[in-house]
Amino acid sequence: MITRRERRGRYWLRWLLIIPFIVLLWPAFYSSGGPTLFDFPFFYWFQLLWIIITAIITAVVYFAGA
Repeated sequence: MITRRERRGRYWLRWLLIIPFIVLLWPAFYSSGGPTLFDFPFFYWFQLLWIIITAIITAVVYFAGA
């Protein structure tokens, strides 16, 4: 059983969940046409890449018990 004190020590892991929100909230950062990947413009494959990254971050936070 995880005590409140142990859980409080891992509270900083929850801050990882804000990273995808901040990156994808600012479209001027990724609204360019190039470089392309498999004929997909950067705008599309960058967002698709962040779906995978967000799933990994969410899994890390979940399994760490934060």
